[in-house]
Amino acid sequence: METKSAGIPKASLRAIDLNVYIGGKHILKHINLSIPEKSITCIIGPSGCGKTTLLRSFNRLHDDSADVRVTGSVIIGEEDIYGKDVEVTHIRKKMGLLAQRPTVLPMSVFENVAYGPRLYGVKGRRQLYEIVKGRLESVGLWDEVKDRLKTPAAGLSIGQQQRLCLALGLAVEPEIILGDEATSSLDPISTARIEAMFLSLKREYSLVMVTHILRQAKRIADYIAFMYLGELIEFGSRDELLNHPKELLTKGYLDGSFS
Repeated sequence: METKSAGIPKASLRAIDLNVYIGGKHILKHINLSIPEKSITCIIGPSGCGKTTLLRSFNRLHDDSADVRVTGSVIIGEEDIYGKDVEVTHIRKKMGLLAQRPTVLPMSVFENVAYGPRLYGVKGRRQLYEIVKGRLESVGLWDEVKDRLKTPAAGLSIGQQQRLCLALGLAVEPEIILGDEATSSLDPISTARIEAMFLSLKREYSLVMVTHILRQAKRIADYIAFMYLGELIEFGSRDELLNHPKELLTKGYLDGSFS
């Protein structure tokens, strides 16, 4: 099903006839989707509909699973990330990823953010410091941790750890930020901070967020993709999908007929 809608800007990522099989079961079914650049796209749908599987497909996070088979294409820029001889590390550098629960590295706050740049060749201490400071500032964390840069990152609060994980992802200068229920483990205040950062970051990045909270999609989404049983049922602007859904399944989900 092609789900393009009039007025949608240039795509930063496109899925073309994307299929994912796990343990022989057809989990994602012929997904065709264009993610608009410099905007927030929320993926919604009932539990088990394939939201997280789709998000993981955008970053080739299924590669380590022997029972997973992927067909079709995911295009970033002009590159098919599932093309022959594509280097996976190079692909993942294009993506910043926020998981449901923050997973900081077992090292200091500074070294968490510096880890990616070091991995990709940045060696100078001053340059690393400027990267760390800039990324911590961009996620609103610098003033809270500037005197704790040498302390273990695990000592931060859960909300701070999630912002640190975002800073870690931004430090390698990705093109797209992926979030898998990124606020599900946070309190309301931390959730509001993360959402405010997402709204700010879309000036520079394309963001794709899986959420099970419809209210969150209403608050932050520019575009919404609705999934059901592994299929992409409908895609459009927030207003189009929430206020003028075209598909009966979408209307039923929004009305609370199923969840």
